[in-house]
Amino acid sequence: MAGLRGYIDSVLDRGLPNLASAQLSDERRMELCRQHGDFSLAYSTAVQKNLSHFGDDKGYIAYATKMGHMFALGDPVADKADRARYVSDFVAAAERPCFVQIGRQTAETLSRLGYRINQMGVDTHLVLNEHSFAGKKNETVRYSERWLLKNGYRIVECDGSLARPDQIKAVSEEWRAGRIVRRREMCFLNRPFKAELSAHMRRFLILDPQGETIAVLDFDPIFDAGQVTGYTSTFKRKKTGTTPHAEIGLTKFATDRFREEGRSLVTLGLSPLAAITTSGFAESAFWRGRFEYAYKSPAINKRIFNLQGQAAFKRRFHGAEEPTYIAFKRRSPLEMLALLRLLKTL
Repeated sequence: MAGLRGYIDSVLDRGLPNLASAQLSDERRMELCRQHGDFSLAYSTAVQKNLSHFGDDKGYIAYATKMGHMFALGDPVADKADRARYVSDFVAAAERPCFVQIGRQTAETLSRLGYRINQMGVDTHLVLNEHSFAGKKNETVRYSERWLLKNGYRIVECDGSLARPDQIKAVSEEWRAGRIVRRREMCFLNRPFKAELSAHMRRFLILDPQGETIAVLDFDPIFDAGQVTGYTSTFKRKKTGTTPHAEIGLTKFATDRFREEGRSLVTLGLSPLAAITTSGFAESAFWRGRFEYAYKSPAINKRIFNLQGQAAFKRRFHGAEEPTYIAFKRRSPLEMLALLRLLKTL
C-alpha cells in the first residue's frame, strides 16, 4: 500500500512546476540561518532532510511536495527587507503553493498577492526580559522542579557525554510506543527526532535516583545577525511511567539556564489549531470552522493528535501566544489531505 501511494504521489507531482534549486550547500544554509533565522522553524528549514529550497545565495524558502501540491515551510530565511521579494518570486515560480506556519509579515505579503490567510494555531513565546516564574500563577511550575529535586532526580544539560545515543534512542522509542501516532515520526512541521545532537542544539535530561536517563528535552537555536538570541523547544521524550512533573521541570530548568546566559527568547513551539480566531485578513470561513471543530473534537484528540493536550501544557508557562498562519489559494479538501499526509498524521 505504501508503494502504491508513493507511486500515485510521484504521478501527481509531475504536474507541478519544475523549480530551479537554490543550490545551497548544508554549510551555506546554516550560515544563512545564523544570520536570518529569527523564527521558530528557521533552524529546521536548514537541517531537515527531504526539503527542497528555492532562492539564491542570500536567502531561501524551504518547501516540500505531496500529491501534486507544494507547501512552503515557515518564513523565508533571508534579510527581513528582502523576505517579501522571496515570497513573491516563489509564488510566481510555483504558481499556487500553500504556506504553512508563517508569521504576520509573510501573511501580509501573501494577502496582497490574493491569498486567503487563516490562523493555524499559536506559538508560545517566553520573552525572557519580561517573563519570570515568580508569582502565584507559576506556583505549579516551580513545584514541579522542586518535586523532582526533592525526590532524588537530577536535571542536567547534556553535551552528549552523560547519555549515549542508544540510551536516548531507547527513551524516544519507549515514548513513541505510547503515542497516538506510533508507527512513524511526524515530519515537515516537526523534523524526525535524532538521538545525536546537531550543531547549536541544546539537550536537557532528567536522571532518576539510580542515574538512568528517563526524560529528554531538546531545543533548536534562534539566531539574529550571527548570534544565538534564544531557543525553541523541539523534542520532548520520556520513559513510560515517568512523573508528569518531568516535562514541566525540564522546561523551567532550561528556560532559567537560557535566561542566565542572557538569551532573549524561548518559544515552546506550535500549538496546532489552538486559539483560532479571525485572522484579520481575507480568509476561508470554511477552513476556520473546520479548524475550530478539529480542535474541539474528542475523536480527533483521542485518535489522531492530542491538540488540546499540546495547548494545555504550553499554557502552564503563561507566555505570549503568538498567532501563526496558513495561506492558500486552492483551499481545497484535497490540498489539506495532502498536507496531513506530508505531516504523516495520516
